[in-house]
Amino acid sequence: MRRRFAGKLPVVLLIAFVLIALVGAGSAVAALRFDRQSDHRIMPGVSIEGVDVSNMTRAQAITAVSKVVQRQLDARIHVVAGAKTWNFTAAQLGLSADVASAVDKALAVNSDFSWISRVYHRLTHSDVHRSFTVATSFTTTPIAKFVRTVTPTLRHTATGASYSLVNGAVEMNHARPGAVLKDWLARQDLKKAVRSGGGTVTLVSKPVAPKVTDGDVGKAIVVSRTTNRLWLYDDFKVERTYPVATAKFGFETPPGAWTIIAKVENPTWHNPCLGQPGCWAANEPAEIGPGPGNPLGTRALYLDAPGIRIHGSPEDSSIGSWASHGCIRMHIPDSEALYPLVPVGTPVYVIGSPPWGNTPDGPVG
Repeated sequence: MRRRFAGKLPVVLLIAFVLIALVGAGSAVAALRFDRQSDHRIMPGVSIEGVDVSNMTRAQAITAVSKVVQRQLDARIHVVAGAKTWNFTAAQLGLSADVASAVDKALAVNSDFSWISRVYHRLTHSDVHRSFTVATSFTTTPIAKFVRTVTPTLRHTATGASYSLVNGAVEMNHARPGAVLKDWLARQDLKKAVRSGGGTVTLVSKPVAPKVTDGDVGKAIVVSRTTNRLWLYDDFKVERTYPVATAKFGFETPPGAWTIIAKVENPTWHNPCLGQPGCWAANEPAEIGPGPGNPLGTRALYLDAPGIRIHGSPEDSSIGSWASHGCIRMHIPDSEALYPLVPVGTPVYVIGSPPWGNTPDGPVG
């Protein structure tokens, strides 16, 4: 028996001595009162996240531990996307800590001991050697909201290749790839940064290919009323160039952006002046069928500009000058060479002006 209690005897004797001293002094009730008055304080030797909270009240412990835990909540996350940057704390991105619950667990240690043992530990400052951690929780809602908000600002729309007419000049708009944020990867990287204690997150975008590349933009015709030249472009490169005739003074080859809407081999010419006395073709027949004398030659490309065509002309000497009634004339062999190269739907841009400048619309032909 002596061996069994040998190691514990001094402690038992010390407790007994303290209690005998209290009782001997008529203070058993005082000891109970001391225990009850101390019950709102944490036992000696208790720590939370490495913070010694011995003998602290709940409020004191929450304040002391919060200072340490706040460092984790204040961890900085630096977000970069191109030239744009954002700065967040881990708390702003959804991290929170339940300090109060950890303190309540520390206070609950009191109930693990009898009132005699509690009095002993408090009076002798004997540690109970308990430690606790603060539970953290993480909601992804703030990250999802941020990614949802920032995604449109980081989107770059892909631009397809195209031709356009701007301020009277033809522009060749080269294709440009776009980009869109990899939102799923952004969310994962931000979560990882929060959980690992901060850092820099670079948002990654994935490329978006244009629907029309420079190699697929296709054909376009440009006609200059200044130089009486026609250029055929294919994928932004000049494929052919021809001399043409445009409208003479008093008539107009209408400037602007047009489209080829029909193609006709060996066309029939229909008189545009029927019922208009004094019109330039008033004395001509109602129509002229295919053949050597046809004003439209052997090939005609019809534009959506009313009455305007690109066509061959038997008046070969007029090509290169301002001589037509509005149409764009070509040497007949040139019109036959151009015809198979140009599909319906090809844009046609009429630019420049004749030497006398622009004139009001007149009869065309």
